[in-house]
Amino acid sequence: MFSTGVLLQILGCVLWRNWWPMLTGLMYVLVPMPYLFFGSAGDSYGYGSLASGWIDAGKFLTGFSAVGSIAIPAILAHAQVITVGALIMELAAAFVLGCTIVTYDYFSSRDSMSYF
Repeated sequence: MFSTGVLLQILGCVLWRNWWPMLTGLMYVLVPMPYLFFGSAGDSYGYGSLASGWIDAGKFLTGFSAVGSIAIPAILAHAQVITVGALIMELAAAFVLGCTIVTYDYFSSRDSMSYF
């Protein structure tokens, strides 16, 4: 699924000979960074509510970045920098990559003995 999402991302640029939608690809790299930096802050450090604030900030910034990965192609299409076809391809890539993350999260959270 991940490879299909990346393929749709690249095809959204190649088919319409416009590489501006690749800004969304940059967002896919930046989306998990706030959660990686702040998301697990202090679970083992014992800071209590201070750590909870950093975890909440990490989740908020991750969500903000995820919305940006959908908003960038929409803004580019509205400004007529990219075509509607490229917008649809970029949104399809975002959908497939989002489904990939949800599927990974589902299967990684299951108990290992439930597969048998």
